[in-house]
Amino acid sequence: MITAQGLTKRYGDTTAVDSIDFTVRPGAVTGFLGPNGAGKSTTMRMVMGLDRPSSGSVTVNGRAYRDHAAPLHEVGALLEAKAIHGGRTAYNHLLWMAKSNGIPQRRVDEVIEIVGLGDVARKRSGGFSLGMGQRLGIAAALLGDPAVLLFDEPVNGLDPDGIRWIRTLIRSLAAEGRTVFVSSHLMSEMALTADHLIVIGRGQIIADTDMNDFIARNSTAHVQVRSPHGSELAERLVAKGWQVEATDDGALAVFGTTPEQVGDIAGASGLYLHELYNVQASLEDAFMRLTADSVEYHAGVPTPASEQTSGSAAEFTTAGV
Repeated sequence: MITAQGLTKRYGDTTAVDSIDFTVRPGAVTGFLGPNGAGKSTTMRMVMGLDRPSSGSVTVNGRAYRDHAAPLHEVGALLEAKAIHGGRTAYNHLLWMAKSNGIPQRRVDEVIEIVGLGDVARKRSGGFSLGMGQRLGIAAALLGDPAVLLFDEPVNGLDPDGIRWIRTLIRSLAAEGRTVFVSSHLMSEMALTADHLIVIGRGQIIADTDMNDFIARNSTAHVQVRSPHGSELAERLVAKGWQVEATDDGALAVFGTTPEQVGDIAGASGLYLHELYNVQASLEDAFMRLTADSVEYHAGVPTPASEQTSGSAAEFTTAGV
């Protein structure tokens, strides 16, 4: 179990993590989400003893990381996959880690097979692709067979088969009763992997809840309808008291109703429909809605050339990324 109490990290006048409290419990995959610069990596580094808290504390199984005599037996982490000596082979990299923590050599062979690096185990890691580096980092995290595991962007660089593999691995580790803490920007993958979510924004916890509850509370399902009589249909739907918004592609998003009710209104009015379906709430929608005020960096989206005035500079609107 990972427990943080009043955990704070300041860099000069900048507060990266601001007095946060959370608990990552065993038996479930806990997703750690937040915009760029929100404090995710800093928090994980403090869990692993790589950064010292300015105040507060974070423990793994009741102790600070530095107080564990053989830390690889307690917690394994993938924080920076390529942070290894490029001149070492994958096998030797894992072997020295094993010897430093009293882990038998046979375990090196086991984790190499688990992550699928058997064919390249005797090759220098400096020539590894990003995906191979990720697999080696995961092998290192698993080396001590720890009860607590942290993964920062574990699918980075993996192909579709590798992504499915790490998803299955992470869920199986949690099913064994381990504590699994995963940070990722890939919302579609997190939606398939995590059971619980901790969301951080500008250094503060803004959500700590079950995945389904998070989506239900922070996003809105709606009905999407497309009709050649869009304006007339919109008027009739608004008259029923439903919220109607035009989408970028010319359809209508109708809130607070069902496809059946929208279809009945259109049918009773003699209006043709070309499209009618229910749009389910997604983790991405919920995340974007909740963290809209916490996004630190924004990018300009240029106006298409066809919409620009001849000879004028492109105009920009801001969108969080």
